[in-house]
Amino acid sequence: MIDLLVVGGGPAGLATAIHAARAGLDVVVAEPRPGPVDKACGEGLMPTAVSALAHLSVAVEGHPFRGIRYVDAHHEAEAHFRTHPGLGVRRTELHAALSRRVAELGVPVRPLRVGALRQTSESVTAAGITARYLAAADGLHSPIRRGLGLGMRPDGRPARYGLRRHFAVAPWTDCVEVHWSHRAEAYVTPVGPRLVGVAVLTCERVPFDEQLARFPRLAARLAGSAVTATRGAGPLRQRAGARVAGRTLLVGDAAGYVDALTGEGISMALASAAQLVRCVRTGRPQDYDRAWRGLSRNYRLLTSSLLWLRGHPRLAPRIVPTAARFPSLFAAAVNRLA
Repeated sequence: MIDLLVVGGGPAGLATAIHAARAGLDVVVAEPRPGPVDKACGEGLMPTAVSALAHLSVAVEGHPFRGIRYVDAHHEAEAHFRTHPGLGVRRTELHAALSRRVAELGVPVRPLRVGALRQTSESVTAAGITARYLAAADGLHSPIRRGLGLGMRPDGRPARYGLRRHFAVAPWTDCVEVHWSHRAEAYVTPVGPRLVGVAVLTCERVPFDEQLARFPRLAARLAGSAVTATRGAGPLRQRAGARVAGRTLLVGDAAGYVDALTGEGISMALASAAQLVRCVRTGRPQDYDRAWRGLSRNYRLLTSSLLWLRGHPRLAPRIVPTAARFPSLFAAAVNRLA
């Protein structure tokens, strides 16, 4: 019997495996897809995520950015990180870097698809592997979360979706730009010397080009330079009633997700992976849910607040002007997350 079976070989699952191996645990990753796996992602690593990867000795190449800039048709607001830069990184490069570190540590990654789980008071078995604990890192729409009855029904708010493409243009700023329109936000992340990623977040399920047209200045700058196909994800908001059921613990997006609006997905995945392994190593899985709630508090509060403002037609147009009028407040919010 091994110590930990990690289901899912994305960033959350691989980070969990790295933490576990470094803690001296016997760990196996189950992931049926060959890597590196691409997905719709804003691809901007905040400073906390950059530091967390360095702590794991994960060497990843990317394009530094020093802050966040909000933009609408008439206003701009910019806030710089007080610590060190963030990093724009292609999702495939991040996955490859984590995979290399997992291989360096000798962690087996097996091409297994996990179905039903069987738990006892001392172990959990899935895909023919028995472990003391199981970490479910199986993504936004986690089948394990659903199978264990940990998922919660939608809360009635409009569902939001993400779309992403890459454009072969040189970054024109050293920040991640967030462009705001009446119906959507467009995140522009520098990921290379001549490459930017553009992720659109919206409640409307319409094609990427139609979404981009709602940002005329941005669309004009990017015209004719698309180099990747559109990838999509959603609905983004996923609620979990708890993150622990017996000897199974949810990590990454499977643990619950508010929105991509503040760009904290990878940071949260890396931080929760560390906490999960700490609780497993000490034999106290019941502590993990409280630890997750504590480390995600700022993310959940600030992201939910922005979404609330976004959902009010009279308040949403004031987001960027307010950030521009009160730069210290904007900087404080950005750095609280960063």
